[in-house]
Amino acid sequence: MARPAAGAPLLKAAPAKAAPAKGSLVIIGGNLRPANGAVWERIVKLAGGKGAGIAVFASASGNPERSGKSLVELLNSYGAKAFFVPVAVKLAGSDYQAAADDPQLAQAVRNAGGAFFSGGDQSRITRALRHEDGSNTRVLDAVWDMYRRGGVIAGSSAGAAIMSSTMFNRPRTVLATLKLGVADGQEITEGLGFVGNDVFVDQHLLVRGRFARMLPAMLAKGYKLGLGIDEDSAMVVSASREVEIIGYKGALVLDLAGASVHEGAFNIDNVRVSYLDNGDRFNIATHAFTPAADKADGKLDPSRPYYREPLFSADILGNATVVDLMSKLIDSDQPEAIGITLGSPNGVQPDLGFEFRFTRTADSVGYQSAYNDAYSIYNVRLDIRPILIRRPLYQYK
Repeated sequence: MARPAAGAPLLKAAPAKAAPAKGSLVIIGGNLRPANGAVWERIVKLAGGKGAGIAVFASASGNPERSGKSLVELLNSYGAKAFFVPVAVKLAGSDYQAAADDPQLAQAVRNAGGAFFSGGDQSRITRALRHEDGSNTRVLDAVWDMYRRGGVIAGSSAGAAIMSSTMFNRPRTVLATLKLGVADGQEITEGLGFVGNDVFVDQHLLVRGRFARMLPAMLAKGYKLGLGIDEDSAMVVSASREVEIIGYKGALVLDLAGASVHEGAFNIDNVRVSYLDNGDRFNIATHAFTPAADKADGKLDPSRPYYREPLFSADILGNATVVDLMSKLIDSDQPEAIGITLGSPNGVQPDLGFEFRFTRTADSVGYQSAYNDAYSIYNVRLDIRPILIRRPLYQYK
């Protein structure tokens, strides 16, 4: 089989001439709480409503039987008729390869209204559902058939990572990824590609500062668009490629269409970054943003800024720091905001750090909720450049 050209997203996940999927995706950033009814209820609704059959894949879990049982019970508590799919590398007393090609099991999945992929290790999902030569098992073909027919595929954490045709496999820390990059078959590998070959997906995004590691992966595989979703939140992707955010927090859109990369240490200009809050929408095809109903009348007036002091963060990769800084910038009299990141003096390349410079442009726009201080921020420019950290760090006198 011919290898894909360098820089191109991998294409194995779906047959080249397959019909467009009529179904939906619910891409969850991980740590989805049982009480987050907005997400669980949407999954059941998209699967067909009360009594809908949902195939539960705990393939990524270290304890698939326990995880699968819990997910089945939880989905059923929201009105589904879920069932466990015994295709998992770690499932005791089971031949996962035989199960993945079992015709009856495949038919049960095909007849379902949806599938749910649990968190854990995403490489266990692809190992369980693909043959060693990379071809689909019968059960994976059945998932695709269900999705193309109009069903829903939901996945949390590892189950979100498999949604794009490239996924992280054995990644380093975020900062080390910026310093050392990614390599095919090591830090990144093939996902299942349900969202299409033109969008890169990542999860646990804001809590763990992972937006920064998306950029080296996207550049390595030629992606122009990336979607990253935070914990206890979901991106619902319709057949028309409209993305809606639901849940606790939100998502970042990374647009590299106009970006330029420089030689040497990681150095990129003109990344377009947008933050989608709960209820916001984004169209993958048109790149149009639509704020949630509670923000529709809350477009910010640049002549009436709230923040009036220089904006800076010493830990841009901290929990939700990037959104906090962007929120202040879009409602500020400042033209830019700066964040930096540096690592341990005992870590890899300790003298190398990075500056993240966020700039408001003519295309930048923000909206604020009528009920709280939540913001939606669209089209902020991001430039990242390497900086020298002088060691040791001396005490100021």
